[in-house]
Amino acid sequence: MRRPAVTQSPKVLQKGDRPAMKNDTTELRTMGLDLGDKESTYVVLDRDGVVEAEGKVATTAPALRKLLGKRERTVVALEVGTHSPWVSVLLKEMKHHVIVANPRQIPLITRSQRKTDRTDAETLARLARVDAALLAPITHRGQRAQEGRALILARAHVVAARTALVNHIRGTVKAHGGRLPQCDADAFAMRMWERIPERLQASLGPLLELVRQHTLLIKAYDGEVNRLAEKEYPESGVLRQVHGVGALTAVTYILTLEEKGRFKKSRQAGAYLGLAPRQQASGEQNPQLGITHAGDRYLRTLLVECAHRVMRGTDCDLRRFGERLTARGGKNQKKRAIIAVARKLAVLLHHLWVSGEVYEPLRSESSAPMAA
Repeated sequence: MRRPAVTQSPKVLQKGDRPAMKNDTTELRTMGLDLGDKESTYVVLDRDGVVEAEGKVATTAPALRKLLGKRERTVVALEVGTHSPWVSVLLKEMKHHVIVANPRQIPLITRSQRKTDRTDAETLARLARVDAALLAPITHRGQRAQEGRALILARAHVVAARTALVNHIRGTVKAHGGRLPQCDADAFAMRMWERIPERLQASLGPLLELVRQHTLLIKAYDGEVNRLAEKEYPESGVLRQVHGVGALTAVTYILTLEEKGRFKKSRQAGAYLGLAPRQQASGEQNPQLGITHAGDRYLRTLLVECAHRVMRGTDCDLRRFGERLTARGGKNQKKRAIIAVARKLAVLLHHLWVSGEVYEPLRSESSAPMAA
């Protein structure tokens, strides 16, 4: 429930007074917290930047409450990691100002020649004290989005486990002079039993049963993903208008970005997901580099798979774009075209999500007569 606005007469600033700012943290103590799996290291700086306290604390809620529960409001900087979601929520409940840093953007930590938990904690504190932007802060997803992604990532791990089993069975048969035919993974367990040499059935039979169980579990997860798409995230239907984009990719896209207003321009979605090329321009040199691989790896993988389906699917602007890039020739040009299509697809999905427009596969053709 939103609190009613309180009207106050403006305070007249006297000479030497500092104007109050929203979320002003310049007068607060600063703590760097290097999170460990069992034990975390902290360094506290006073208002003048002098080390006021340091030590270690167990990475548990009771221990952190005991350390910070009665402390005055403090700026706490920590790196994103396994424990950062629940720790940041806990610290915010205790009214502290929390900054979750992106370690990939902090060379002072990642490339340090004297890297210890203590120095990392102090570096986090000093950077947060000078300017929080130096930490490239990130915002954790909400509880609802995290629960949905837990379901999707669980499915991804089961798929990876089934793939490993199938590859092992194929490799074992090949090592004994046989060869299993191509087959869809969903039907692998049912169709391959009779094709496995009799002398290998005792060792590979149980693995085939595991493949069958994994397939059933994947289908169950797919049912849950479809339920999420229809019941909890109906806006995913706008994204699924694009050929090659199914419920899994659409829901994962929405859960990963979480807020469609995250970007001012849809073009920023490609860079956010690590599909934009790296830049290392210096003087007149501007080499062509690979993509940044920043952002969520699993969603990036799904978008690349969708790009492959787009290139094999019906005629559309996306496919024509990829074909034009492929036609240029050159080493690895087809792979580069797939990545470019995936990046363009990420931008398109964000645009559809924001606008709710009806997708036109051949928009360039439909707009040609109007332009003429």
